[in-house]
Amino acid sequence: MEVSGKKVLVMGAGRSGVASAKFLAARGATVALNDARPIEKWSPDAAALKSEGVGFLAGELPGWLLDQLDLLVISPGVPTKAIPVRYAERAGAEIIGEVELASRYLKGRIVGITGSNGKTTTTALIGQMLKDAGLPTQVGGNIGTPLISLVESSREDGWTVVELSSFQLETIVGFHPTVALVLNVTPNHMDRYESFTDYAAAKHRIFMNQQPGDLAILNADDAVVSSWANGLRAHVTSFSVTQELGEGLFLRGREIVSRTTDGERVLLTRDDLTLRGLHNVENVLAALAAGLACGASPDSMRETIRNFSAVEHRLEFVAEVAGV
Repeated sequence: MEVSGKKVLVMGAGRSGVASAKFLAARGATVALNDARPIEKWSPDAAALKSEGVGFLAGELPGWLLDQLDLLVISPGVPTKAIPVRYAERAGAEIIGEVELASRYLKGRIVGITGSNGKTTTTALIGQMLKDAGLPTQVGGNIGTPLISLVESSREDGWTVVELSSFQLETIVGFHPTVALVLNVTPNHMDRYESFTDYAAAKHRIFMNQQPGDLAILNADDAVVSSWANGLRAHVTSFSVTQELGEGLFLRGREIVSRTTDGERVLLTRDDLTLRGLHNVENVLAALAAGLACGASPDSMRETIRNFSAVEHRLEFVAEVAGV
């Protein structure tokens, strides 16, 4: 994607917006950064962009500016139906998000993880599994590190593990995960979406560019997610904590089992998990499916799971008081 000389507006001066503006300016684009907040309330990182030639615009955007744009990069918090976004699109600008922008430059292959619950834990676990298996791996996206900031460190032989929100998936165009995983879909962000169906459709977009050689990992216990299996181009594998599957990963008693057309094997037991709760068994099953697809060995992943600590603020040990 050639951006040199193009007029680009980045909406949203948060982490992903600042990283996008910095990236684009470094590649020769004429960049303006916009945020609803007054400029004096922007972060130091955002303020520092002025020295790199980025223009600042606070508040409402003028029509004359939107008429001139070649590209509009919107942050996840900016709705795609916002009036300035629709205006710019009608005027001929391409509308994408930071994840889509990054994917046009990233080297190597992508593991994409989304879901209403559990995606941060699962993303962190997959990233650690792949690193421990000796695979070149980096982790970013909704987990806290803007994907665009990982472009320079990406490798042709590496994996980028990406946590994706529904907001980020709304603005993908060519984003292509080799492995795409949906943990669950339950009502969320109903202030943003007109219906639960619209929200689920945003999650489903993670699969839109997958091909037959790719892998889609689905939760067989989620009625919405499991219903997508027949309509995908990628090969589908599933995971379950309630039923044995013909193909996929499942919980049988206390055993975590992987079953393929070649047979089945016990990968580990619940006693190996330091993560608490049945929902975390689901996260582990999903992570194992992704790890196997990326080439991590079962023995290596077992050790990672045994040593993996819960992500900060998720069922985290705080203190013991009077034996409690």
